[in-house]
Amino acid sequence: MENRSEKYEKPLEAIIKQRLTGLQYDVTRRGATERPFYNEYWDFFDEGIYVDIVTGEPLFLSVDKFHSSCGWPSFSKPVSEDAVVYVQDKSFGMIRTEVRSKIADSHLGHVFDDGPIEKGGRRFCINSASIRFVSVDDMEDSGYGEYKKMLMMAD
Repeated sequence: MENRSEKYEKPLEAIIKQRLTGLQYDVTRRGATERPFYNEYWDFFDEGIYVDIVTGEPLFLSVDKFHSSCGWPSFSKPVSEDAVVYVQDKSFGMIRTEVRSKIADSHLGHVFDDGPIEKGGRRFCINSASIRFVSVDDMEDSGYGEYKKMLMMAD
């Protein structure tokens, strides 16, 4: 795979603020959480790749997405462990593991150990506002062609 830090780079904060909606900015930059069941990808299961809304960095594949009934998109793993960073989150009187994108340092959501055992046991509970979906039909033209192999291998 490509060298992520060379291909994807974090824009200046002013540019990020200009490009994102208010919700996307609040989620990715301020650690907010969108409403469950009222977000773009919670019940969306088309084939493709999910990328960081800020940089376009590849984060999750559709083959790793599953129904979790939590109201947010849930994935069993990231496209690469190099794509994400884990941070202990003690907010709201809980101890959780926050998931952030490596290059943009975008708040994505949290990871829990209650995912499907057959998929590794993890549930990456991700805010739709922090990701953008690229359809398998558009992956080549959008620069994600090398990830199509990963979709095919899972079939």
